[in-house]
Amino acid sequence: MALISLKGIERIFHQGELEIEILKGIDIEIEKGEFIAIMGASGSGKSTLMYIIGCLDSPTSGSYLLDGRDVSSLDDDELSRLRNQRLGFIFQSFYLIPYLNVLENVLIPTLYSPETGNFKDRAGALLKEVDLGERMQFLPSELSGGQKQRVAIVRSLINDPEIVLADEPTGQLDSKSSRQVMEILSRLNRQGKTIILVTHDPETASFANRRIFLQDGRITAQ
Repeated sequence: MALISLKGIERIFHQGELEIEILKGIDIEIEKGEFIAIMGASGSGKSTLMYIIGCLDSPTSGSYLLDGRDVSSLDDDELSRLRNQRLGFIFQSFYLIPYLNVLENVLIPTLYSPETGNFKDRAGALLKEVDLGERMQFLPSELSGGQKQRVAIVRSLINDPEIVLADEPTGQLDSKSSRQVMEILSRLNRQGKTIILVTHDPETASFANRRIFLQDGRITAQ
């Protein structure tokens, strides 16, 4: 059984009387431990697709099974637990809270975790793995773009999710920082994480094991 199974996924937005069809019958299966790159031009629907996979949005029609369970059957509390415990999110814009230091930003998802334990030790160990062990008390304004994205990666991992979703994670980075971020994601994949990456950049996508191409809301190749 595939970890993620999407069948006939459509997403329609309404602006007044205007109907905008973003996704048009998406069929995808993703196995546990895969590294997937979802590619396409701006407006192709790739970020909308990632938001649906990440349970941040719901399809207008179609089915989404996660580990064989129909995601549409989950209530709001169950969806929140799913996002908190099984999914990790990395975004292009980092979304670090400016008045919290690096360690505090990393620990934010643990506020909603049902687990107990010494999250500070885990956060410290993860930050050391991405060469930020000496910057735990720094504010985001004191970090480079690459360092901010590494903080965001660690934040996505603090609850040990099995699936990591990254939406244009190198979009604001220079080439050196981009490679560092992608090498971290590759290492996580080798450790068993399922990585789903959204990008328009072929070099970034080259780190993935499989590429899914979207055009005008339809899959053209996978």
